[in-house]
Amino acid sequence: MRLAKSLKHALNILLHSKLRSWLTIIGIVLGVAAVVSIVSIGQGLQQNVQNRLGGLGADILTISPGGGRAAAGFRGSFGGGGGASGSGTTTTSTTSKNLTIKDIQILKLINGVKYIQGIVSGRGETYYLSEKATISVDGVDPLVWKDMTTSEIAEGRMLGPSDYGVVVVGNRVGKNTFKQPLALNRILTIEGKAFKIVGIIKEAGGGDDNKIIMQIAAARDTLDDKGGDNFDSIIIKTINPNYVDTVMAEADSKLMISRHLTSKRKDFRINSAKATQERLADITNTLTLFLGAIAAVSLLVGAVGIANTMFTSVLEKTKEIGIMKAIGAKNRDIMLIFLFNAGFVGLVGGLIGIGLGSIVSALLPNIGLRLMGNGGAISTVIKPSLLIYSMILSIAIGMIAGVIPAYRASKLRPVDALRYE
Repeated sequence: MRLAKSLKHALNILLHSKLRSWLTIIGIVLGVAAVVSIVSIGQGLQQNVQNRLGGLGADILTISPGGGRAAAGFRGSFGGGGGASGSGTTTTSTTSKNLTIKDIQILKLINGVKYIQGIVSGRGETYYLSEKATISVDGVDPLVWKDMTTSEIAEGRMLGPSDYGVVVVGNRVGKNTFKQPLALNRILTIEGKAFKIVGIIKEAGGGDDNKIIMQIAAARDTLDDKGGDNFDSIIIKTINPNYVDTVMAEADSKLMISRHLTSKRKDFRINSAKATQERLADITNTLTLFLGAIAAVSLLVGAVGIANTMFTSVLEKTKEIGIMKAIGAKNRDIMLIFLFNAGFVGLVGGLIGIGLGSIVSALLPNIGLRLMGNGGAISTVIKPSLLIYSMILSIAIGMIAGVIPAYRASKLRPVDALRYE
């Protein structure tokens, strides 16, 4: 029997039992749709994390006191520093000693350091018109900050060295914090002091989106307990990302010596944006695979439905199988007919499932759900490879589920099949 005839017979079996076939196909449709929609969420999360961390800069290191507020995560005003936690180097400290200008002077001598600056960070009660909010504030050296930051200005300008009473605000601070969006030349009152807005940062999904940036002297005068020459963190930008590991190691060594520390009494930590990016990329990859595996379980239910339908079809077609064998059909021909039939079920279910899953994925960003309460809408990403793999998986599951019924059909003896009622 030619392959074309086997395909035709398989299609006839599918069309002959439309209701039963469609009930079986629904199981595959739901399974494939679940895989496409759930994995697309995982891929969207992965892309969102990469976009947010991309602004950190792979050439950035942050040094913070081990027990201080800055030690809670990767800090700094560099297009995403405030939002990521974790580090390339994690240390446990028993004490917390402030970072000082002396530390900066020691660190700037390290080969591979391009820029370095201390950051004063805190949260300030901020008033705009009649509204109040508590917002993160970073005090920076404007001359260094403009060379180190990956943030771009959407409106207005960057800070200048003499800009004491002015601020640059993050995009989300400007748009979402108050009922009325902030605008250039408007006045914010932060901890009782008035500041004029001279710039609004372009949205990039990073930490600067949620901050107010001001000149470091103004931050020391405005935020509580920020007097003197201490810093909440020190930011280092290396010549290029290849220097990150060597600069990190040398910075760790020099600070240990200058601060007269042992490894057990280490009172600072060094965080690498590059290590944070790699670690979170691994986490999101694993999460995507895990979500896909959970969704794929539903395909096993569809496989059971296909196997059950195929066994029923074999029973119904027993006499026809006998006739085909009596006129010369071989075991291989019979087996191919039922395997193709199962494959058609997987093919149709896969096509519809991919379409349904794609629709669900497209609707998710618009249904108003929020991811982890951070104000960012759920995002989904459907890669062509996801659609291809989903289709291959649905066809493969269909054919695998049909193997045993097809084998049993192929082994029927013509004389027994013809006598079957």
